[in-house]
Amino acid sequence: MSRPTVGVLALQGDVREHLEALAAVGAQGVPVRRPTELATVDALVLPGGESTTMIRLARVFELLEPLRDRVRSGMPAYGTCAGMILLADHLLDARDGQETLGGIDMTVRRNAFGRQVDSFETEVHIAGAGPEPVPAVFIRAPSVEQVGPAVEVIARLETADRAGTIVGVRQGPLMATSFHPELTGDTRLHQMFVDLLAGHAPPAEIVTG
Repeated sequence: MSRPTVGVLALQGDVREHLEALAAVGAQGVPVRRPTELATVDALVLPGGESTTMIRLARVFELLEPLRDRVRSGMPAYGTCAGMILLADHLLDARDGQETLGGIDMTVRRNAFGRQVDSFETEVHIAGAGPEPVPAVFIRAPSVEQVGPAVEVIARLETADRAGTIVGVRQGPLMATSFHPELTGDTRLHQMFVDLLAGHAPPAEIVTG
């Protein structure tokens, strides 16, 4: 795959920032709002935003079931913050009737770090992204409370108060992080995702914190 076409779900959230990061690593990024647009992409980024709003709008645009079908059929996808919630098979503290797309065998807690005023920045080491930590922006972020045996943990928090908390995972062609790499200017996670599409991603190692 010389220059993959990667969609960014453009119903809400940091769409422009993800498109810019994808362009920086050599992918052709396109916004996706309708099933016809989804059908043209090789992979999809699910950005941060408000997960329940995204699901509601996906239903309005008749995109929800096509999204689920593509994920089930093996389309690579990368979810950041709210996107991580969308890719979770199980949720804690979910709103009544809240739905997800599913795909990653994990249990995710919504708003695990508090409200907007509790947002913070730190650095995390990412398995497969080299020895230097990446900057990570957490905004009303989720955390991963439990993973199944097929899930690779690629990032854990290293802060004293949250050391060991899982904030990055990968399962087959699916990736998810609790934080927003698109807001930092560091494109290593987008590069990892594009490499994953091409089948050249290095094997993830379990990060023990």
